[in-house]
Amino acid sequence: GQSTQLPPELSFPPRDSLGLRPRRRRPGLVSMMMAARPRRRLLLLRRRQAAAARLLGILWLACVAAEGVAGGDPPPKCDELRLGQYICEDPKIDNSTQEPLNCTNHTAYVPCHPAPNITCKDHSGNENNFTGKEVGFYKPIACRNVNGYSYKVAVALSLFLGWLGADRFYLGYPALGLLKFCTVGFCGIGSLIDFILISMQIVGPSDGSSYIIDYYGARLTRLSITNETFRKTQTYP
Repeated sequence: GQSTQLPPELSFPPRDSLGLRPRRRRPGLVSMMMAARPRRRLLLLRRRQAAAARLLGILWLACVAAEGVAGGDPPPKCDELRLGQYICEDPKIDNSTQEPLNCTNHTAYVPCHPAPNITCKDHSGNENNFTGKEVGFYKPIACRNVNGYSYKVAVALSLFLGWLGADRFYLGYPALGLLKFCTVGFCGIGSLIDFILISMQIVGPSDGSSYIIDYYGARLTRLSITNETFRKTQTYP
């Protein structure tokens, strides 16, 4: 007889010397306890983290409630209000200078009234709930410093008496006025140049002040570049 081999799926497990099949080993109690310890530690750590998060949430809510009871954020200053929350009066113009009253260092101030039911700190630092009639702060506006030199008078003197140096004497340049008087306005050429410069407001009073010009008169605005001036970079197509 020839021995026949069964396929692996039909073969039987080997038997011991007594003819008994070997039993499979099951994990013992000690190994199960050792495997369960990391799980318990992980669960305990998660529970502690959840308890700490709850405690922090309770403390945050308590702080928010305390701030609400204390009154919340302090009211802002009146000069920090947004547009639409206040209205400013028009500046009062001095008829003799055609500039706002109390103009010093190229700055004048106009009173501003916060809107009704607006609470803010006024210019004195007092907290107040405004009704729309009280002055909350004073807003600075730009103005021109004048010192009594009229633009019309300077142009008239330069046109009719420029060859005698009257325009330079009027504007506070006595040396140039005397030189123009002695040379008859540099033979008329200096008088013509001064008339153009004064008419274009390039030459002004010697003290650095501005001309007194009618409120709706033509005024020269000088543009200058400083550190606070924003210069937009040139973009090329």
